[in-house]
Order: sequence, then C-alpha cells, then structure tokens
Amino acid sequence: MFNRSVKKYVLSKGLDDYFTGVHKAYRFTALFFKEAFKRPFYPRELINQCFEVGLRSLALITLTGFIVGIVFTKQSRPSLEDFGATSWLPSLIGIAIIKALGPLVTALICAGKVGSGIGAELGSMKVTEQIDAMEVSAINPYKYLVVTRVLATTIMIPILALYCSFVGLYGSYLNVHAEETSSLISFYQSAFKTISFLDIITSITKTVVYGFTIGIVGTYKGYNATQGTRGVGKAANQAVVLAMFLIFIEEVIIVQIANWIRYY
Repeated sequence: MFNRSVKKYVLSKGLDDYFTGVHKAYRFTALFFKEAFKRPFYPRELINQCFEVGLRSLALITLTGFIVGIVFTKQSRPSLEDFGATSWLPSLIGIAIIKALGPLVTALICAGKVGSGIGAELGSMKVTEQIDAMEVSAINPYKYLVVTRVLATTIMIPILALYCSFVGLYGSYLNVHAEETSSLISFYQSAFKTISFLDIITSITKTVVYGFTIGIVGTYKGYNATQGTRGVGKAANQAVVLAMFLIFIEEVIIVQIANWIRYY
C-alpha cells in the first residue's frame, strides 16, 4: 500500500513538473514574439550575434559540407553504375543536398556549436546574477539577451545552409570531375534541373524553423539555469539534445507538409 502511494506521488510530481515546464517554455516563446517588435531593438548586439553565429561557424560548415558532398557522391556512384545511370549523379546529389542534407547538417552542427554556446553563456550569466543586475540597471535582459540571439540564429542559419549546400555540390563536382570530364557550370545545371520552386521554398522554410528552434531552446535553457556552475553545463547539454530532437521532428513534419502540397 505504501509503495503504491509513493509511485502515485512520484508519477503525479513528474507530470506536474512536465506540464509546468511546457507552460514555462510556451510563455518564454510567446514573450519573444511580443518583445521582438518593441523598442529598443539593439542593432549592434544583433550584428554581433550574427557574427558569432555566422562567421564563427563558417570554417566548420565549409569542411563538413565539402566532406558530405564528396562522401555522398562516392557512395552513390557504384549503385548508379550498376544501372548505367551515372549521368543522373549530379541530379541525385542536387536533390539530396539541397532538399535534405544541406539544411539538416547545418542545423545539427549549429545546434551543437551555437546552441551549447548560447546555453552556457546565458547560464553563466544567470547563476552569477548578471541577468538580475541588468534588470536593476533598467535594461530588459530578455530583450537584450534572448531576442537578439534568436533573431541571429533565425537569420544566419538559412544563409549557412545555403552556403553548405553549394560547398557540398562543389565537393561532389570535384569527385565527378576526377572520374569523368565535366565542367562546373554543366554540373550545377544538372544538379538544379530537378529542383522545383517548392523544393527551394521548403528548404528555406526548414532552415528558418531550425534557426528559430536552436535560438529559442538555447536561450530558454540558459535563461532558466539553476544549481550554480553545475547548472551551466546542464543547460548547455540540454540545449543541444533538445534542439536536435526538435529539429528531427520538424524535418519530418515539414517534409510531410511539402509532399502533401506537391501531390494535392
């Protein structure tokens, strides 16, 4: 009887904590849309965060995109050679990278690099009471710290994803060019031949959603960090794990919506 009561209490407390967390996350996200259109806008901090998200991630995005293009081309060629369809290789690579790999790889890299950085930075400011000090000095910490970072990730990750896609296609071109003579222009023309306007819009929409997710999850975990320095590491880790989890869910949902639009 006692064990049953304990289990009910633990289950009830777990559900209460879960729904409380969902409610806090909802209020945190709703506050962003309220504060994003109100003055002041802090353009200098926004530019600084765009630099941190964009240029600081450029080298890693370049290397990853280039390797993805080469590796995917090497893995795809033997299968197409079995059917005598190697001429379709640029189109296959274009579909794979532009529609899926480019946005997804960029989002996952930024979730690990940018999301953890935001979570750790805001977490350390929270546990050292710097955020409370900003409130005392008449600065809206949510506006200055959260809104600028979420806008920066929402703006820069689509740009990084586009860059990653073109770098990946270039890596694929080098592999194709090593096997058979082809020009860069003809390769890109073949790669984009099967890409429709809906595919471009879908890819852009995915990257915007991914960027917003990474920014809002990282700032939420960092802004609500507790337990001192231990909470900083926990916030950074949770920011990465939750952002990646949500990115995969959003990928499935957006692809399903795009397919529904395409066929109906």
